[in-house]
Amino acid sequence: MKRGGASMRLAGLVKKEFLQIVRDPSSIAIAFVMPIFLLILFGYGVSLDADHVPVALVAESHSADTADFFASLEASHYFAPIRMTSMAEADVALRQGRVNAIVHLRENFAERLRRPNGAPIQVIVNGVDANTARLAQGYVTGAWGAWLTRWAGQRGMDLITPVQLQQRVWFNSELRSRNYLVPGLVAIIMTLIGALLTALVMAREWERGTMEALLVTPATMNEILLGKLFAYFALGTGGMLLTVGLAVGLFDVPLRGSFWVLWVCASLFLLAALGMGLTISTLARNQFVAGQIAIIATFLPAFLLSGFIFDIDSMPPGVQVVTHVIVARYFVAIVQTLFLAGDVWSVVLPNALALVLMAAIFLGITWHKSRKRLD
Repeated sequence: MKRGGASMRLAGLVKKEFLQIVRDPSSIAIAFVMPIFLLILFGYGVSLDADHVPVALVAESHSADTADFFASLEASHYFAPIRMTSMAEADVALRQGRVNAIVHLRENFAERLRRPNGAPIQVIVNGVDANTARLAQGYVTGAWGAWLTRWAGQRGMDLITPVQLQQRVWFNSELRSRNYLVPGLVAIIMTLIGALLTALVMAREWERGTMEALLVTPATMNEILLGKLFAYFALGTGGMLLTVGLAVGLFDVPLRGSFWVLWVCASLFLLAALGMGLTISTLARNQFVAGQIAIIATFLPAFLLSGFIFDIDSMPPGVQVVTHVIVARYFVAIVQTLFLAGDVWSVVLPNALALVLMAAIFLGITWHKSRKRLD
């Protein structure tokens, strides 16, 4: 009877949590509306690619060679060229931010092109945005090399270079930042659902007095926590499925790994996130305080220090050490690998074990700190 009574109490608590979720518009919004908003924002509005870079083209004298080189830049989707008559005009445009770079061909360009030493071109790049500046510089260098090769081939000449670069891009051959960003959003969204939403809901129950009503029932504290875990685990799984479905169906992000491996790893991460939310709820019984702690301790680290946008290897050594305590770091590594590279077990297994450890730590803290009392 005791075992049957415990099962009935747990089923009732799970039902109660689902009814509370359905009646609370904010829970539905965070679980299902927020993922759609974030996916649209990062899928369409945020891009780390530098396409259609405005570039000023200046030639001191016009010839068939200058026209051909400028035409090759105009045909590339990487550039949005603007032809200008003088360096003074181009300099003003660069200072005003109307262009990000200047490509300058000197007066004797065509003549020097046929000399053994070749014809240098001048490229001036606006370095305010270092990332865009490096990309623009690389694009111009690549376009210059491609044009020289074609120009020499049309004249039956061999372009002599000491090193021949044969480039091959693995895993994201289109070089689309969307393929890199959208999978990482799965971790961010599940952090919102698991940690932020759980912390807020628990704090809300303390504020409204419904937690006190639960404490006077025969249900144990373990059953109360399990009821919340089951309900919000199901909610988080729904948010994950929605995010993955939109990533693959709407944004054409390839899922090269196994969906079931992704589901298992997402479940481990969701348990860790729920553990973080429940841990926060044991420290703060006020919604405002719980929300602030959840954002500072879970969402911001997941956004900035997980490798979602910024490469961890490029961070200072001290910050790299700190990232090892960020739960989202391990799941971001897994999800980006599964989407773009496939089932690379040397990446998946160590990070999955780290998620198991993190989930055990946070759920253990919650179980240790949670007592069926008001103090």
